[in-house]
Amino acid sequence: MRIGDFDFYRELLIGKSGLVLTPDKCYLLDSRLTPVAKKWGYPSLDAMTIALRGVADRKLVTDVVEAMTTNETSFFRDKRPFELFEKHVLPYLAKTRASKRSIRIWCAASSSGQEPYSLGMILKENDRMFPGWRFDIHATDISNEILDHARAGLYTQFEVQRGLPIQLLLKYFTQQGEKWQLSDAVRKMVRFENFNLLESLKPLGQFDVVFCRNVLIYFDEKTKRKVLEGITEILAPDGFLFLGGAETVLGITDRFKPMPNQRGLYVLSGSGHSLDTPGTSGQSSPLAQTRVSP
Repeated sequence: MRIGDFDFYRELLIGKSGLVLTPDKCYLLDSRLTPVAKKWGYPSLDAMTIALRGVADRKLVTDVVEAMTTNETSFFRDKRPFELFEKHVLPYLAKTRASKRSIRIWCAASSSGQEPYSLGMILKENDRMFPGWRFDIHATDISNEILDHARAGLYTQFEVQRGLPIQLLLKYFTQQGEKWQLSDAVRKMVRFENFNLLESLKPLGQFDVVFCRNVLIYFDEKTKRKVLEGITEILAPDGFLFLGGAETVLGITDRFKPMPNQRGLYVLSGSGHSLDTPGTSGQSSPLAQTRVSP
């Protein structure tokens, strides 16, 4: 790809999604955008690039951005954040939210839904802690296509065998041919919406927990700061923020601080609370169960 074309796509992606495309990822332009060019009837990626440089169809621009945004995910990805959520954050919220009996969770860049559905299964497994409570798991992504996949809750054998305990697969999924259908009980816990993280977060409302994992690594520092400071405006004063293992707030914003000895977990600076609440209600953790074999 010509340098000028690479620069064009780099600026397009930064402006539309915040995604920073580095030169070492140039190969992704060919592999991901060539199918888009074919879909739109262009004889080559170069021909589509020429069209985009002109008065481009807005839907074409959307398809380009969706094709380039990363959708890598899996059930209970990295395991540790979900253990922290179940063993420490949930008991804390069970105590501090007892008067309103509701918990709101936001999963940013939720891709095909494995992260919010993993949280839904954890809540189901610990439902004895929350009799009569209301849970709102709000999951957002910039890609309409991937959101449709998430809403369907239908996953391949490869997708369910990545991190999902066999007991949860048998309990919450039914096999349909070569795929697995997630139960309505879990699917109804999650509300999916198209949302761009470059926009104001305030319309989303306030949340007790925010999962924004493995998202900031694709942004430049200015965009990281904008997203993190936007989260401070929608996170409850004693709420929790989960970031990916390779992400941090240090050197970006001083409005969050890491929880001591809890990698990837952050709270608002000055919140003062700590996770000294004991673990779950006594039933075994779903994360301790056997994984699905490949």
